[in-house]
Amino acid sequence: MKIDAAVLDVRNGPLVVQQLDLQDPRADEVLVHLKATGVCHSDISVIKGDLPLPTPIVLGHEGAGVVQSVGSAVTTVKPGDHVVLTFASCGSCGQCLSGHPVYCDSSAAMNLSGTRVDGSSAWSRDGEPVFGHFVGQSSFGTHVVVHHSAAIPVDPTLPLEHLAPLGCGVQTGAGTVFNTLHPPYGSTIAVTGAGSVGLSAVMAASVLGCRQIIAVDVSESRLRLAQEVGATDVVHATGGDLTERLRQLTDGRGVNYIVDTTGLQHVVAEAFAALSVRGTLSVVGVSPAGTRIDLDPWSFLAGRTVQGNMEGDVVPSIFIPFLIDLYRQGRFPFDKLITVCHGIESLADVVKGQDSSIVKAVVTLG
Repeated sequence: MKIDAAVLDVRNGPLVVQQLDLQDPRADEVLVHLKATGVCHSDISVIKGDLPLPTPIVLGHEGAGVVQSVGSAVTTVKPGDHVVLTFASCGSCGQCLSGHPVYCDSSAAMNLSGTRVDGSSAWSRDGEPVFGHFVGQSSFGTHVVVHHSAAIPVDPTLPLEHLAPLGCGVQTGAGTVFNTLHPPYGSTIAVTGAGSVGLSAVMAASVLGCRQIIAVDVSESRLRLAQEVGATDVVHATGGDLTERLRQLTDGRGVNYIVDTTGLQHVVAEAFAALSVRGTLSVVGVSPAGTRIDLDPWSFLAGRTVQGNMEGDVVPSIFIPFLIDLYRQGRFPFDKLITVCHGIESLADVVKGQDSSIVKAVVTLG
C-alpha cells in the first residue's frame, strides 16, 4: 500500500515527507493506521548521528493508532482495536519469559537494525528498500507494520494523542522508578532532566510516597511543571555545584535514589557524588557513542550503586494499562507533559525546533 512517511535520507539532514510503499503484514505482524506519534530524544540522536543507524530511514517510536489488519498468527489484537506501540520482542527467549522483554535475545535485531530479523524491510521507495522498524515501530508515517508484541491494546475512549508517549518516554521514566529502583515510602529521590522521562519518574516517585522528590533542570518552565506533578524541591542546574546543592537539600546525607535522564558526563558524575550511603543512581539518558564517565572508585565502598536500564525494564502489555489506570485515578497526570502539533508535515519543524518549553511534542497523523 502507498503511505506518507517522514524520511531521513542523510545523517543531519531534514525529515522530508515522501510517499513510500508499505508491505502487507506477515503472519506475526500487525498493520496500524497511525493517529499520533510522540517525538523522542532518541529520534534526535539518530538524526544527529549520536546513535548511528543506516539511511534512508523512517524514525519514530511513540506511535498510537487503530489496527487495520493482522497476520494469520496474531491473536493479541484485531482490526479496529486502538493500540499504543512500543518496542518489539520475541516472547520466547529466557529474557522475555522471565519478564524482561526489553533485553530480548533478538532486541537489537528487532529494534535497532533498521530491518526485520531476516534483514528485510516493510518499507520501500521506487523499488528500493527504506530502513525502518525503529524501536519496533517507525511511527513517523501514516501507517506502520509492527511485530504483534509491539501493539498494546488500550481503551478506545481515551485520546490517542495523549497515549502515544506511553510506549517509550513515559514508561521509561516511570518504569525506572517502579521496576528498577523500588524506592520505599519516605525515601529521597532526585531526577536530573525534567523532560518527559524525568517528569514521568517524578510522578512515579510521588505515587510511591517518596518523602522528598527533587527535580533538576535548566528550564524554569519545566521545573514549575515538575512541582505541579509531584516534585517537592527543584534545582536550577545553572546555579552552581550540583553535588553540593543536592546534599544541602538532604541535610548533608545525600540522596537515596537518583535518576539521570540527561546522559551528560558531568551531570552523571555529580549526581553519583550526591548519593547517600547505599544510594543508587540509575542512568537512562542516551549519551553519544563512545562517551566515558569518571567516577570515584572509593565511593563504591559506601555501598553506592550505579545501574541502567532500557524502557524502564517493563512488560508493556502489563505496564502501559497500569499507567492508564493510575491516570484515570488522577495519580499520574502524564497528559500535562504533552503539546499536540497537527499534521505529519509538522514533524520536520518539531524535530528541528526542539523548543525547550515543550516537554513532549506529539504530532497528529490523521
